[in-house]
Amino acid sequence: MTRPTGPPRPLAQKLMWFVALWLLGAGTVATVAWVLRLWIAPH
Repeated sequence: MTRPTGPPRPLAQKLMWFVALWLLGAGTVATVAWVLRLWIAPH
């Protein structure tokens, strides 16, 4: 595997990507849990 060419990304940009992906993952899990709750236990 070759290393990508170009300068390394700054730490702030890496952290922003990490936070964005983590929030997207957490939001997806929360959405699935909410839909399952509505489906399994309707009012």
